[in-house]
Amino acid sequence: MAAAPAPAAPAWTPDEPIIRVTDVHKSFGSFEVLKGMSMDVRKGEAICIIGPSGSGKSTLIRCMNALVDITKGSITVENQEVNDPNLDKLKLRRKVGMVFQQYNLFPHKTALQNVMMAPINVLKQDKKEVEERARKLIAKVRLTGKENSYPGELSGGQQQRVAIARSLAMRPDIMLFDEVTAALDPETVKEVLVTIRELAEEGMTCILVTHEMKFARDVADHIYFTDKGVIVEHAPPEEFFDNPKDERTKTFLGQIL
Repeated sequence: MAAAPAPAAPAWTPDEPIIRVTDVHKSFGSFEVLKGMSMDVRKGEAICIIGPSGSGKSTLIRCMNALVDITKGSITVENQEVNDPNLDKLKLRRKVGMVFQQYNLFPHKTALQNVMMAPINVLKQDKKEVEERARKLIAKVRLTGKENSYPGELSGGQQQRVAIARSLAMRPDIMLFDEVTAALDPETVKEVLVTIRELAEEGMTCILVTHEMKFARDVADHIYFTDKGVIVEHAPPEEFFDNPKDERTKTFLGQIL
């Protein structure tokens, strides 16, 4: 017997959070990674999630586009419950793009081909239209002239920018970035951060897990600090960095600033 279609979500309006995370728990076996996290993200906001390794940051954003199922709680994107078993996950991931620490480019495909693949093969869009869009996106991430280069011919920072262009080719409403500079050499970090900064300034809703504190301070509308599976503190950047309230936040910032 076919599964019942997912019920229509209440119509979302821009005055509501585009993403709402409510009391989210996630366990892997007996180990509880997320212990009741909640946050609201509004359209056009840039949100940075910071904290020590193992604090649940990456797990949380992977839950936002259903790469990881939650154990308890609720996550909605434009009022649609992400963990509805009848949800079309492909449709969700068209709306919520994600870029990872590892570039995951196809090594036997050029930069242009990597950017074009999903719209053509998954969305069945017209090749000519996709190529035109892909070339514009490659220019947008400042890689004009590298369209026919293979990943092995590109630096780490260039490969990561191709990965960003590839995600943007699906025309998402929201972009998730999971420590996208962590595997890069220091000299290539800046070029990737500039690309993300431009997206945020253009009004793309961005959620970033990052260890780049200066970038977080300059770009984010709001900072969330996580530790041991909970959100310890959150505030606008100036308040968060200059006047942290919680002792754990003060200790963390004291170690890295």
